[in-house]
Amino acid sequence: MDIKRIGEAGQLRSMDTVNGFDVRPGFYLQNGATAIEGGVSFTVHTKNGTACTLVLYERKAQEPFAEIPFPENYRIGNVYSMIVFGLDIRKIEYNYRVDGPKDLKKGLLFDKERYLLDPYAKAVTGQSNWGEKPEYSRDCYRARVVSNDFDWGRARRKPTDMRDLIIYELHTRGFTKHHTSDVKHPGTFDGIREKIPYLKDLGINAVELMPIFEFDETRDTRYVNGKKLLDYWGYNPVSFFAPNTSYSSEKEFNREGSELKYLIRELHDNDIEVILDVVFNHTAEGNENGPFISFKGFDNNIYYMLTPDGKYYNFSGCGNTLNCNHPVVQNMILDCLRYWVTDYRIDGFRFDLASILGRSEDGSPLSKPPLLERLAFDPILGRVKLIAEAWDAAGLYQVGTFPSWNRWSEWNGRYRDDMRRFLKGDPGLVKAAAQRMSGSRDIYDRESRGDTASVNFITCHDGFTMWDLYSYNEKHNLDNGWNNTDGDNNNNSWNCGEEGYTDRQDVIKLRKKFVRNAFAALMTSQGVPMMYAGDEFLNTQYGNNNAYCQDNEISWLNWDLLLENHETTQFVKEMIRFRKKHPVLRSRGEDALCGLPSVSFHGEEPWKLKEDDQNHLLGVLFAGREKDSDTDDIVYVMMNMHWEPHTVRLPELPLDYFWEIFSDTAGEPKNSRLPGGEIRMEERSMIILEGNQMGRKGDVICL
Repeated sequence: MDIKRIGEAGQLRSMDTVNGFDVRPGFYLQNGATAIEGGVSFTVHTKNGTACTLVLYERKAQEPFAEIPFPENYRIGNVYSMIVFGLDIRKIEYNYRVDGPKDLKKGLLFDKERYLLDPYAKAVTGQSNWGEKPEYSRDCYRARVVSNDFDWGRARRKPTDMRDLIIYELHTRGFTKHHTSDVKHPGTFDGIREKIPYLKDLGINAVELMPIFEFDETRDTRYVNGKKLLDYWGYNPVSFFAPNTSYSSEKEFNREGSELKYLIRELHDNDIEVILDVVFNHTAEGNENGPFISFKGFDNNIYYMLTPDGKYYNFSGCGNTLNCNHPVVQNMILDCLRYWVTDYRIDGFRFDLASILGRSEDGSPLSKPPLLERLAFDPILGRVKLIAEAWDAAGLYQVGTFPSWNRWSEWNGRYRDDMRRFLKGDPGLVKAAAQRMSGSRDIYDRESRGDTASVNFITCHDGFTMWDLYSYNEKHNLDNGWNNTDGDNNNNSWNCGEEGYTDRQDVIKLRKKFVRNAFAALMTSQGVPMMYAGDEFLNTQYGNNNAYCQDNEISWLNWDLLLENHETTQFVKEMIRFRKKHPVLRSRGEDALCGLPSVSFHGEEPWKLKEDDQNHLLGVLFAGREKDSDTDDIVYVMMNMHWEPHTVRLPELPLDYFWEIFSDTAGEPKNSRLPGGEIRMEERSMIILEGNQMGRKGDVICL
């Protein structure tokens, strides 16, 4: 049934009058506010609440112009639903008041004087100007009614296979906010849209947007050294269904939804998928001292994990923990993700602190979490990427053991830690590095987890940038105002001989080589690579490894560095292109016809890998072919992380094959075509070779 035409056809008519408004029972199966011709259906639910009142405002007005109690006979089960006629969705905002018992020890916090945001609000008002809250919305949040009339066109794009993704993590505001970004609408969805040609040229095919759910960046606003600090990253959701209003270049009035959809449509037109970083582990309501926004007032003891005495479990490290495996909360999360997939055409989700989604109502880990299983098998989400941050703030670490049903991928924290240590020359990491390069088969069983369980990364938003990883031994977070006590102390970084900024050319040269090594390793590792925005042109956060509150030059990308470090950017482009060229790097396909194993490990001598603590040299040979192909795909990744050069003997190839150098991160000129035999590797460098057949020509890059 076409809801919009119900009113036109005269099928729905007023049945009652409440406080001067014509009303009738609404659409009980459609949570939130649904616009129809001539009115709006409002639907909310509360188990323990005893009465519910709809509160209506004119746009930007401080006081409501109407309050409409739901008639008791408009309640079915725990659901209140009411159509209010005569409302123009362009002119109104709304929220609710809910009455009920108050018993702190039972977690019941009902208060009819509090104004509550609709848990299913599709747009939130009063947050248009970044870092500001207007006077009329300081005490409560309000929602706007949206209509879904965006034209996506007729095109239905085929999802990119997970194994083929190259993910680019970015912050919507920080990506273009710096004055060097040269966009018309810096710090917005439109700002990203203006940079699509750059993203396409770089070669990535998926952007992972840090949280864009409506959040309160003004929470815990403070000043440190004259700088205004905000909750910049956005990991404090206010509304799960609404895009962040201040990320729109045109303010209020449902603009943010349309602008985000235009961005997604254009990204899709350029074969770039969109993954959302979603935060279902906690909300901005915080602990016992936190604000009342929504969930506390509707059913506090359902939406949150509570201790036996009514306090908040804090497995998130943010004051509260969403009770994800309660059926009501499960349904809300599923409804939310389905909404983003159907109304915004989102391609995937990265779940922040996803291990919380596997905890029971008392916080204990579940062996078969119902929410994770429902997400894995939900029909609407059937082709959507699901990526878990497989740990939480309370110590539940599930990298390699996250419940998957062969659907979930994971941020591979083991890859980050092991590869950082190996690349900087720590002892005893050769065996671990070999596993990480070959898809972490020691922790991801191929039969049960496939080829894409591991999302590989060396840097992300949380921690050092790639340049800072090789510029700082220690974190430098004094600007955060916590006396440098925040942020991780175990960064596995190395400053290459001098802390922070330097004009020593030898140090700068070494740092750039380390960056090339890191990107070369990342793009030649089996699994799914993820890079952090700006790393390709050596963006810096000046040693801050926890820039969650830095809405300034610390976090904003400086696009001048793109020109300054164009050689590094070009290297990254070429490595991305190389990965796309070689399917053997993306999955284990059919066996190679030449007889080489799919993956093998080598040292200075072929087929002989030394695993002792003093060895820093690793060769990883990938061989295979695409299904139905009669041509082998052979790649040899040679890694010398020792501080001394080494001579390496190459594995022999079949008679009609030859080795060809694609890349040497040391920048040493060499003949690209090799007959075999030995090759000299410079200290702390990588050489990547292709095994080509006679008549095939590879591509060569050398810095």
